[in-house]
Amino acid sequence: MALSPQEALLLKIIGAVLVAVLVLYRLTAPPKGRREKLTTTEPRAVRWILTGIALIFIGLFLVLPLAAVFTEALRKGWDAYVAGLQEPDAWSAIKLTLITALIAVPVNLVFGVAAAWCIAKFEFRGKAFLITLIDLPFSISPVVAGLMYVLVFGAHGWFGPWLAEHDIKIIFAVPGIVLATIFVTFPFIARELIPLMQAQGSDEEQAAIVLGATGWQTFWKVTVPNIKWGLLYGVILCNARAMGEFGAVSVVSGHIRGQTNTIPLHVEILYNEYQSVAAFAAASLLALLALVTLVIKSVAEWRAEQQAKAAADLPPERPTASSQASQASQVPQVS
Repeated sequence: MALSPQEALLLKIIGAVLVAVLVLYRLTAPPKGRREKLTTTEPRAVRWILTGIALIFIGLFLVLPLAAVFTEALRKGWDAYVAGLQEPDAWSAIKLTLITALIAVPVNLVFGVAAAWCIAKFEFRGKAFLITLIDLPFSISPVVAGLMYVLVFGAHGWFGPWLAEHDIKIIFAVPGIVLATIFVTFPFIARELIPLMQAQGSDEEQAAIVLGATGWQTFWKVTVPNIKWGLLYGVILCNARAMGEFGAVSVVSGHIRGQTNTIPLHVEILYNEYQSVAAFAAASLLALLALVTLVIKSVAEWRAEQQAKAAADLPPERPTASSQASQASQVPQVS
């Protein structure tokens, strides 16, 4: 039975995704000599069955929908795919999405590092309350977050009349989209760094200060190298959420085509208008972002693991002659 061009394309995309996953696994897997022995006591058949169930679940609910996005985007050929991305509204949505991410991610980066530093390195009143506030966007629906900004900055909100008098527009404009995106994404970097910095402690920073380093020197020379992989991981997650946010942005944007539509909102409008190829073409950009995020995340985790193993395998430092002499001078002489 001959396959249709759409089915053949779907199979090719699924095969490409599986090959990419296999290559990524081979790149990040530990060497054979360093792999730990399995400590489970289940029979081999049980392990194979559980592994097969997990792979089938991932294939049905992750790989297949991801491949379907690219299949639908390329259903009418490459020319239709490119044409869907070259529309003025599509370009406007892409630019607005990039601008929002370029503003939200650095703001969250500064806040996340500062909050993680305060929580991990110091003890102060209100510490538990600050941690609760950081977790607040995780417990609030993005739609509710958007409504909060409408109630504060909308035409009938708390600051609405004052903003109207001074011709400042936040809701249904780019500032509202940026504010909503910052709100829903600011826990990612802080939550990634807090446990990492708490596990590392503050001994190295205190030693640097004792040796005469300033606060900025301690931060850039000691703290940042220790948290760089966790920081990169948090930035990647924050950027992915900023570009893919829908709920909060949908409330504050107003859905003005060519002005306040990000890529997710543009996809929704095109799909509701039965422009499936253009909708899936725009959606494929977000899917590509997800794949790139996964690759960078895996590489960052692998590099962090390799760095930790390399540090653990280093031999203990041997005392130099000067240190031995100083230690000998401190030993009391017994008459």
